[in-house]
Amino acid sequence: MLVEPDPKLTIERQCALLELSRSTYYYQPGREDEFNLAAMKEIDVLFTEHPYYGKRRMSVELRKKGYDVGIDLARTLMRRMGLEAVYPKPKLSQRCPTHKVYPYLLRGMETTRVNQVWSTDITYLRMRNGFLYLTAVIDWYSRYVLAWRLSNSLDGMFCREVVTEALCSGCPEVFNTDQGSQYTAVEFTRILEAAGIRISMDGRGRALDNVWIERFWRTVKQEEVYIRDYRDGGEAHESLARYFQYYNEQRPHSSLGYRAPGIIYRGASQ
Repeated sequence: MLVEPDPKLTIERQCALLELSRSTYYYQPGREDEFNLAAMKEIDVLFTEHPYYGKRRMSVELRKKGYDVGIDLARTLMRRMGLEAVYPKPKLSQRCPTHKVYPYLLRGMETTRVNQVWSTDITYLRMRNGFLYLTAVIDWYSRYVLAWRLSNSLDGMFCREVVTEALCSGCPEVFNTDQGSQYTAVEFTRILEAAGIRISMDGRGRALDNVWIERFWRTVKQEEVYIRDYRDGGEAHESLARYFQYYNEQRPHSSLGYRAPGIIYRGASQ
């Protein structure tokens, strides 16, 4: 391992010296015991298809599949994964009450051009012996994936890295997120404000406020994650890199006249 805990040098400093993204350090997955990990994989699939499932319904469905998971354990595992059924999206980011929350700017707005609205979010990513978190930035109009990152931590650093990389491709008029602490943190909002970008945040309990990236996660999991069995973070990164290349450059999208997102994004932004 190139980057290791060191009392003299922080992980961030070591990564900088090695010219590595800090999120590279987090390719080692989070760990769980074998039974919990298997149950969490089933929960991930069930929640992706039925985001209104709470701990009771999840317990019932898991028992049908042969997992002896009671209500209390279902609740514990869902919390560990960052899931809740109050509204249909993963609750992977928690709001910090001391951070500024920005209003939602997109209600009633029609997206008509690239770089009008970008959005980001975090999702749970299962692997053979653990899990990671995946974040991405997409352009709402073209569905183009501008940047993505993996991490085994919900530290805000990988969220800042992904938006910084995305801004190398262009600059949106509006950037939409949820109200998680990663996105309300001054370190994150400062990046957007410095670029002159208007900040928009989902209303609490309103899953459809960030609908395009929610649909995107479902596509990624059904077409890539659920048909793979990533051994580790390195394999997950390599496989996702191939998938996102395919998604951007080859995958036909019905709402784009069966053209790939990259064709629309580059064609409209030139």
